Amino acid sequence: MLIRKAERKDLSRIAEIFVFNNRINYFPIFKDASYSFETMQVVSAVDNYFGKEETLANLFVAEDGGIIKGFIEIRKTEIAKLYVEPFFQNCGTGGTLIEFALQKFQANFLWALEKNTRAILFYRRHGFFPTGARKHEEGTAEYIVELRRK
Repeated sequence: MLIRKAERKDLSRIAEIFVFNNRINYFPIFKDASYSFETMQVVSAVDNYFGKEETLANLFVAEDGGIIKGFIEIRKTEIAKLYVEPFFQNCGTGGTLIEFALQKFQANFLWALEKNTRAILFYRRHGFFPTGARKHEEGTAEYIVELRRK
C-alpha cells in the first residue's frame, strides 16, 4: 500500500470516504438527518473543507492498486482526521496510516468523539489512550476526548 500526498484530483474520493463514514458512525449518535443527508454532501465537503489549501497541504492518502482506500490529515503532531472506506476497514489501511503518521510526523495525539467507541478502541490498539481531557464538540451536546500516545 502506498501512502502519498493528496492531490486536488483526489478530493472527491477523500470527501466521499469522509461523508459516508460520518453517516455510518455519527448519524446514530447525533440523529440529525438534515445534517447527515442534506448538509453533508461530497461536493460541499470538497468546497468547504478539503479544497482549502491549508487542509490539502496536510492530507495524505492510502492507495492500493490505484484505489484510494483511506486518508489521514495531520497537523503538526496531531492526527486531525483518519478515515478508511467502510468496504476496506479491518484490512490494515487504518493501521498503515497511523504508522505513517508516527514515523513521518511523530504524531502523538488526537481527539475522538466520546461516543465513538469503535474509533477509540481502534486508537487504543495503536497506542493512543484517553488522557481524561474532554471538551464539547462545537455546535453539539456531545463531547470529544483527547487520546495521546504513551
